[in-house]
Amino acid sequence: MKLELLPFRTGGAAENMALDFLLLQHGAETPNPRFRHYGWRSPAFTFGYSQKIVLVRAALPANERIDLCRRPTGGGIVDHRDDWTYTLVIPRGHALEEVRASQSYRAVHEALVNALQAQGVPAELKPVVENPAGPKKPALEGSVCFENAEFYDAVNTRTGEKIAGAAQKRNKRGMLFQGSIWRPAAGGAAVDWEKFEEDFAAGLAKALGAEAMPAPWPEIDEDEISGLTEQYSATEWTEAR
Repeated sequence: MKLELLPFRTGGAAENMALDFLLLQHGAETPNPRFRHYGWRSPAFTFGYSQKIVLVRAALPANERIDLCRRPTGGGIVDHRDDWTYTLVIPRGHALEEVRASQSYRAVHEALVNALQAQGVPAELKPVVENPAGPKKPALEGSVCFENAEFYDAVNTRTGEKIAGAAQKRNKRGMLFQGSIWRPAAGGAAVDWEKFEEDFAAGLAKALGAEAMPAPWPEIDEDEISGLTEQYSATEWTEAR
């Protein structure tokens, strides 16, 4: 089995979300998991499928033009202005797709933390066991993702900042895992991000029982991409809740 490493692409918020979801929808066309790291054409925020748009807009920075899109996955509001964004798609039936969401979340973030630690970043997983003196705060609607760490998120042990979080979606075709790393919390320019990507992919491949190998983009019809991008750009999608 291979972990297909797809080429880097830069897109708008709606296009990036459309491509991620279409990779899930076309996942049954290959037995291989797929991984991609991608960029943003302009300052962007995305937010979880179940979030209320009124609360989302209230949390956005004022007086700045933002490319905004509702994600097909859950979670809070993610600021992509200085993040390192990635997606992992695992076909239906793979062992890591069949486990509980907390287990797949932990496996992916363990690979991420190991890749950061290899460069001296003081990163670790937020543990499940809470300090009795500091009870867990529930996730709030309209909250910005990097303000609060949840179980198995990556955190900076020196500063206490949240480094990385993610959201998942499963359907009959497999699992979509959308993740984001806040570069400033990880050390920013001090991190060799190309080396990190190589180490992260290798760790993911090990967790998946696969071999990481570069692969071309799957043959997804351009009309299908543009159609879903248009849907994700529409007010009806953004303000669905």
